[in-house]
Amino acid sequence: MKRWNGWGDETIDRPLADSALVFLEQRLGAGDRSPDLDFDEACARVGPSRLSADVMLDTSASARLCHAHGQSLPDWVAFRRDRLGPFPDAVARPESHADVRGLVDKARRLGAVIVPYGGGTSVVRHLAVVDDGRPVISVDMSHQNRLLDLDTHDRIATLGAGAAGPVLEAQLRAHGYTLGHYPQSFDYSTLGGWLVTRSAGQQSRRYGRIEDMLLGARVVAPGANLVIGGQVASAAGPDLRQILLGSEGRLGLVTEADMHVRPVPACEAFHVLFFADWTAAEAAARGIAQSGIDVSMVRLSNAEETDVQLRLVGHESAIAWLRRYIGWRGLGDRPCMMTLGVTADDRRTARRITGAALSIARQAGGISTGTRLGTVWAANRFAGAYARNALWDAGYAVDTMETAVCWSATAPTMNAMQRAAHDALAGFDERALVFSHLSHVYAAGSSVYMTVIWRRAADPEQDLAHWRALKAAVSRAIVDAGGTISHQHGVGRDHAPYLAVEKSDAGLAMIASVFDAIDPERMMNPHKLLPEAGDVG
Repeated sequence: MKRWNGWGDETIDRPLADSALVFLEQRLGAGDRSPDLDFDEACARVGPSRLSADVMLDTSASARLCHAHGQSLPDWVAFRRDRLGPFPDAVARPESHADVRGLVDKARRLGAVIVPYGGGTSVVRHLAVVDDGRPVISVDMSHQNRLLDLDTHDRIATLGAGAAGPVLEAQLRAHGYTLGHYPQSFDYSTLGGWLVTRSAGQQSRRYGRIEDMLLGARVVAPGANLVIGGQVASAAGPDLRQILLGSEGRLGLVTEADMHVRPVPACEAFHVLFFADWTAAEAAARGIAQSGIDVSMVRLSNAEETDVQLRLVGHESAIAWLRRYIGWRGLGDRPCMMTLGVTADDRRTARRITGAALSIARQAGGISTGTRLGTVWAANRFAGAYARNALWDAGYAVDTMETAVCWSATAPTMNAMQRAAHDALAGFDERALVFSHLSHVYAAGSSVYMTVIWRRAADPEQDLAHWRALKAAVSRAIVDAGGTISHQHGVGRDHAPYLAVEKSDAGLAMIASVFDAIDPERMMNPHKLLPEAGDVG
């Protein structure tokens, strides 16, 4: 069963190794380990609903509690430290496009607001319930998770938008096909969520970002049923798919989507290489990206992330051997680690891709350790998020920030983000572990993905103060560097204050006019993406 107050399956625990705990205490000091609020206590905090229960609406305290928050740091403080609420007034679980149509019409009659709920994985508060006086219905799309049609001739699959990654892939792979979209949140995030947040999967070098996979979609808006896209290619005016993508529920509820799929690849391997320093490592990543070699993934960790990953993973004897090997190869004690994905339809193609990519890496001074470490990474690629539970239990908070910039700005932006994080927490006399990686590379530039770990405070309000200062400082560093405020997490509430820097006031007005034309009452996930009058934090 899914945890109500953390990440993942409640039966899965991945505690930190003793050596990792010693490392964290040495670097950061001991964090607060105050006990969390338990489920029954949390349910008791849920007040009465403004709506009446019926066949469509579940108004139970447990359902409303479990749909009130996502996975942002403020969400964690809310459900772990008794800062819960506001709550949705009801939870709906439609099973078809027709059910969604009826639900939206019902909400409109009731004067209610709709908050879409896919897998509950948002880290920028897409799911936050904002009390503006109207009742709120959380629409859980998880029952719309079926493969509705598969055209193997055209390689188009029609899927329910509530399908989570494993469910979606299992249905496609039963027929020999894959979508190939693997975000970190794969186990729980859904197709509809990927679309409305412009998600990027780990192997986007081969499969593309989610916008590259979308052919068309069905959307239920307050006043209309929309059929968006569906053409293989068109010059007939603006592409309406681009309005749906990244719309974060403001346009309506996606119920079904037609997606481009591919046959399951015959060969896949992940190679791990090490470089002496960031300059050499980045040169290799850029060289591979700009060469056009069709690797499926390039993931590059800076020296601090490489060090922290090796320390937190445990297996001390194996890591000690790896460090000795790296030193023996002349890379020093602060190497940068690259994970290189090769995915192909046959072994000959896989060998060609591997040889070409490794040649570029070696020219930049890279040392390959083969695929053994990459195999371990692949087996645990979605389990890393469980470390957040273990860190919290050990007394530490963690958050991530990300952007994308041109290659010439990659290192300066990464360094500016890291400095901003250190400085923000230093203002509270707190130390931090701050480290970054490039997770998606393009010919013109790369994403930059930063992680910050710091001590939990005894006072949850202090936890929130630390986070607000951190988020503001890093966001400002990103926009000052000319980076996007989000490469893959979306806008939600956390990034909305910075969106105008990227889009301009005129651009935001244009987006708002589209949403207002479809939803003049602003009942579809208001207070997200575009700030509303009176919004604060």
